[in-house]
Amino acid sequence: MKKESIILIGGGGHCKSVIDVIEMQGKYEIVGIIDVPEKLNQDVLNYKIIGQDKDLPEFVKRYNNFHITVGQLRNPEPRMKLFKELRKLNAILPVIISPLAHVSQYASIGEGTVIMHQALVNADAKIGSNTIINSKALIEHDVIIGDNCHISTGAIVNGGVRIGNNVFYGSGAVSKEYISIPDNSFIKANSIVK
Repeated sequence: MKKESIILIGGGGHCKSVIDVIEMQGKYEIVGIIDVPEKLNQDVLNYKIIGQDKDLPEFVKRYNNFHITVGQLRNPEPRMKLFKELRKLNAILPVIISPLAHVSQYASIGEGTVIMHQALVNADAKIGSNTIINSKALIEHDVIIGDNCHISTGAIVNGGVRIGNNVFYGSGAVSKEYISIPDNSFIKANSIVK
């Protein structure tokens, strides 16, 4: 079966982790990476940086699939801006799921979201678009997560929790069940969220 081409946008540490997931998934052929002009022609895990943000309209004419591999710590804005631009250009933003993750057949995942290695997404969870569910995160049943969020490594989101848009939820943080976390929240690593 021929693999579909995909372009990654952002060549930092998160990009490396996503490359590993995409290679293991075996569905997409990575054509190259878009990043800042000064990184042009550099390599990220043997994939060339082939362009910069301003080149996106040209790349969208030649390729269908794109994935935003800019990480998200304090500020979701860079990912949001890229997502908005790619949507405007009618690019396809596939969901990327590690074969080492478990996503319930009863869960729903929005476009452009990545589910990293050993993450667990349980039944009736709903995850928005352009979101990172990082390695070993646990998303329990009936959780709703908005758009442009980052649920960090080893985080636990217990049953029925509602997380708004643009939320950073730190590594190892644990929520009480059935609480609401408002838009634009920043949850520190190892927090107990009540």
